[in-house]
Amino acid sequence: MNNDITASAPALQTGSRVLVLIGLIIGLIFSELDETVVSTAMPTIVRDLHGLSFYGWVAGIYMLAVTVFMPILGKLADLYGRKRIYLTSMGLFIAGSLICGIAPSMGMLLAGRCVQGIGAGGLMPLALVIIGESFPLEQRAKIQGLIGPLMILPQLVGPVVGGYFVGHLNWHWVFFINIPLGLLAAVVLFFSMRESRSETSSRSIDWLGAGMLVASLLSLLLAPVMIDNLALSWSSPLILGMLALSALFAALFVQVERRAAEPIIPLSLFRNRNFVTLSLIVMTLMLALMGSFASFPYFAQHVMGMTPTASGYLMMAAMAGAIPSSMLNSFLITKVAYRKLFIVFMFLPLIGLVMLMQLTPSVPLLYVLVAFFIMGIGMGILFGSDNLIIQESVDPAHSGVAVSSVQLFQSIGATIGLSVFGSLLAKHIRDGIHGMAGQLPAGSEESVISGSLPEGLSASALQQIHQIIASSFDQLFAIGLGFAIVAYVFCWFLSPGVLGQSRKQESAAAPRNK
Repeated sequence: MNNDITASAPALQTGSRVLVLIGLIIGLIFSELDETVVSTAMPTIVRDLHGLSFYGWVAGIYMLAVTVFMPILGKLADLYGRKRIYLTSMGLFIAGSLICGIAPSMGMLLAGRCVQGIGAGGLMPLALVIIGESFPLEQRAKIQGLIGPLMILPQLVGPVVGGYFVGHLNWHWVFFINIPLGLLAAVVLFFSMRESRSETSSRSIDWLGAGMLVASLLSLLLAPVMIDNLALSWSSPLILGMLALSALFAALFVQVERRAAEPIIPLSLFRNRNFVTLSLIVMTLMLALMGSFASFPYFAQHVMGMTPTASGYLMMAAMAGAIPSSMLNSFLITKVAYRKLFIVFMFLPLIGLVMLMQLTPSVPLLYVLVAFFIMGIGMGILFGSDNLIIQESVDPAHSGVAVSSVQLFQSIGATIGLSVFGSLLAKHIRDGIHGMAGQLPAGSEESVISGSLPEGLSASALQQIHQIIASSFDQLFAIGLGFAIVAYVFCWFLSPGVLGQSRKQESAAAPRNK
């Protein structure tokens, strides 16, 4: 079965759309699975490699590489073809996995994680672009509506897989398992997907712009990584200097892009209403939610008395809401104006955050589950819908870099949110515990802050500690609500059209214009 997909961007001809989809899904799942498996195995890895001081850098350098290289790989895919750059990204991820698997030291492990991150920076956005150019709009909406919820599988099985490898084999297999899975995905895609590209003699890479972009993003995103790993604060001179340096490189990047023949991120995208609006929505929403979600297991374990495993799976309540919501939205997105869908569904995270602002030490588990479930229903609108809207809103020749850039803004929001909210939570709890120092055994304040309670603590002191943690989370969710309200306001600035309607009208008008 040969299907020609015509567009001004590189056109994809798929010998079997089903095989292409299978290859992409295998790649997506194994790259997402890697994060949860590695986090489970990290205590063992750190012990064997004697690298406790680099613990946080293993995740930090990976996310840095993912975020920085997303738009660059997206642009290269627009220039040189989706298939070629996707397979290159897969090759980098496999190579990084091999380096990590044979790493005899933390330095080599960090180098491997960086290579892995560069590859992962191309896998997710390019998979969505390939699906977008391989399937008609309605089929694409259903597929992308399922891909988001499908990513729950790595979250569910990752801890089990990581625990099995560490317990029955060794931690090296945490990385080695990526190699056969990655090769399988690459082989399926290589043989099932054929891509025709219009050759142009003036294809060139804007290396100067790429350098300015990398320098700006590194300066920006290294700041929260250093705060988390070097015990710095956002007001420290080093962090303020890095933020100023990021702003300087960003200004230089804009100047370079104005003159570049093939800019890494075309500035014309920032004149596109939906591109700008969706970028702001995902960045502010991730800023609001990621820090709150990532920190909640602390509350669940130290106030609600849940085990670490149970507190981790507590987050699945949000996925339970997001899965049916995503499926529903994949059906509605081609029939109802997407601005209306965003206005309705993005209101639900506000309700969930208001509920979580009422946390007390005696909060029922069901109350928390309902709040997360409501938030998940609202977040389901983002599981694929944002990418569909972007692909339908921009020039097909720029779809790769456009989708990658929106995910870049999402990653920036999540990365900064995790650090800022984590710092705020730690400060609130530390200030509260220091305020009751007279009721605690001498020298136990830091252990109490970390969640380790000394023996013989009175019931009233324990109740006060729980109240301090609960009020700290109430403040955290109140700040998150403020950002979520901003994201909700942005929803009103989306275009009022129905997805695919404008292009259908253009297609219908074309014969008449001839």
